[in-house]
Amino acid sequence: MKKMLNILLLLSFIITIMVPVTGIPFHKLASTVFLFLCMIHAAVYRKNLNGKRWLLLSATLITFVSGVIGLVSEQMTVHRVVSAVLIILLAIHIFVFHKNGRE
Repeated sequence: MKKMLNILLLLSFIITIMVPVTGIPFHKLASTVFLFLCMIHAAVYRKNLNGKRWLLLSATLITFVSGVIGLVSEQMTVHRVVSAVLIILLAIHIFVFHKNGRE
């Protein structure tokens, strides 16, 4: 079950970052699914949550909220910056846990 959750997280993340290819509607749908799966992922691994992982979950939520606000106000600069930082943080997160085989 955890492996399937991680695979679904990866797929939804890939679709989310492929905005130029998939378009805005798929980006919105995939980002919503990604946020929902992140919440489930955090609940499943709740015993392992420390400060860095809360930061990662918070960055995901901030990115989502800045994207929603950007749709209303058409100011996407904050969303793009936070998204770039989130991609880097998620890459580090995946690398560390995949390397150690803990997830």
